[in-house]
Amino acid sequence: QEQLVESGGGLVQAGGSLRLSCAASESTFSTYAMGWFRQAPGKDREFVAAISSNGNFLYYANSVEGRFTISRDNTKNTLYLQMNALIPGDTAVYYCAGRRVQNGDWYAIAAGNYDYWGQGTRVTVSS
Repeated sequence: QEQLVESGGGLVQAGGSLRLSCAASESTFSTYAMGWFRQAPGKDREFVAAISSNGNFLYYANSVEGRFTISRDNTKNTLYLQMNALIPGDTAVYYCAGRRVQNGDWYAIAAGNYDYWGQGTRVTVSS
């Protein structure tokens, strides 16, 4: 069973940057489509970004497109989220999620499509 562990969260001023990492336990990480989600206090979990298992397909929420970049290193079993130009509205707990797939081009934006989740890492952006 895949285990996911996020890291890299913290407190940053508006306009700053952070890079989140999600380390996967399984050597089969390259067969997993991955996503990032976030949940702000008092709000529902929302989609942030997704990447196919082969890394060829990326998709972003409108609210982060142009500021965030999702990437993966299948040799290190690690997923990344580079976050630039952070705003207070980005404050949330960020979760990575994964689903083992046969289609290397598959990705999803709905949380229900993912089978494995990390414990989350908190990002706080001060104004």
